[in-house]
Amino acid sequence: MTPLRLIRERITGAGRSLIVWPALKDWAWCVGVSAAVTLAVAVIGFGSGILRVASPQAGLLGLWLSVMLVPAFSEEIVFRGLMIPAQTETTRPVLWIGVGTLIFVLWHIFEALVLLPGATLFLHPAFLLNAGLIGLGCALMRWRTGSLWPAVLLHGVLVFVWKAWLGGPSLEALMRAG
Repeated sequence: MTPLRLIRERITGAGRSLIVWPALKDWAWCVGVSAAVTLAVAVIGFGSGILRVASPQAGLLGLWLSVMLVPAFSEEIVFRGLMIPAQTETTRPVLWIGVGTLIFVLWHIFEALVLLPGATLFLHPAFLLNAGLIGLGCALMRWRTGSLWPAVLLHGVLVFVWKAWLGGPSLEALMRAG
């Protein structure tokens, strides 16, 4: 397969992932994956101290809307929509899922080192492990269902809860240097 054909197929697959809605049995499977990811992230996060119960943020509706757009939708369209084919689109899911998850983790390191000077938390090993688990869960859901929406929902809910009630930094804090 030529690189141009691969790019065209991935763009087409990403577009298709936006219009596919999972069947009920696939939603049930996604709930199970989401529960496992959430439990693992909580154990690692609280155990390492990167998660802590905090006073609720003000403006929860605005926070929800912003988190669903960035990072949930924007990162999912790139890291799962473009990088992870659906079951019907590949015979090598382990390769695609593994590479996509690794690039997702590396993206967070790049953000901390280049784009968000206040995002030193993004370099913490527990954060990176959690990012990898979230990325893996989202990739598995995208592959299994062919849809991007379960991954967007999981990613968005986890980041929203983190920022709203578990001490996650605001965008302003992430953009501020040390």
